[in-house]
Amino acid sequence: MNAKIKKIDTEYEKNAARIAELQTRQKELEKQRTEYENLDIIGLVRSMGVTPEELAAIMQAARQNPAAPATTEKEEPDYAETEND
Repeated sequence: MNAKIKKIDTEYEKNAARIAELQTRQKELEKQRTEYENLDIIGLVRSMGVTPEELAAIMQAARQNPAAPATTEKEEPDYAETEND
């Protein structure tokens, strides 16, 4: 076999093994992230003192009638100046 082909095959196999390792690690990280997100959500719900039944009712109501998105900035009224003669 040609030496160049052998070299390419060797590098190809190394890369394939590395990709498999990285994909496995990626799946592990994804699982950990989801787990921590779930723990955050559970913590928030518990801190609000909401029962599982109340949470289910809130979520059902939100699905049936989605509210308008909340804004973080207060809108100030636009007062037009008027001249009094």
